Amino acid sequence: MTVQLSTPEGMFQPVPYHHVAVATGTRHVHVAGQIARDGQGNRLSPGDLAGQLAHALRNTARGLAGAGADFSDVVRLRFYVTDWEPEKYTEFMAGIESVTEELGIPRPLPPLSAIGVDYLFEPDVLVEVEAEAVLD
Repeated sequence: MTVQLSTPEGMFQPVPYHHVAVATGTRHVHVAGQIARDGQGNRLSPGDLAGQLAHALRNTARGLAGAGADFSDVVRLRFYVTDWEPEKYTEFMAGIESVTEELGIPRPLPPLSAIGVDYLFEPDVLVEVEAEAVLD
């Protein structure tokens, strides 16, 4: 396997993701920030963080697949969430969990960062997802 995920003893727990990813491949895949838009650019799930996150992860999966990768090859996920506050955590996780099985997202998740931002490039965009993967 190209990617090994782990959480070394003594690192903060519980969290829904691993703290460390070790990759041994030579091809690096970087999927640019994905949002809740379909192939024609139509807005999906306006005003719904969980729904937008699910759609953004589906688009991330499409980007990975286009490079011959999937979520098992991901070494890092980065989420940008507008107007972040701890009360959004449940809805945020619901968006991920709603597509975990569908997209083959490993549990616990690969190492990730959730970054609160004031706004993204369009006012209706609540979340953006970036992925980094490594292939042999």
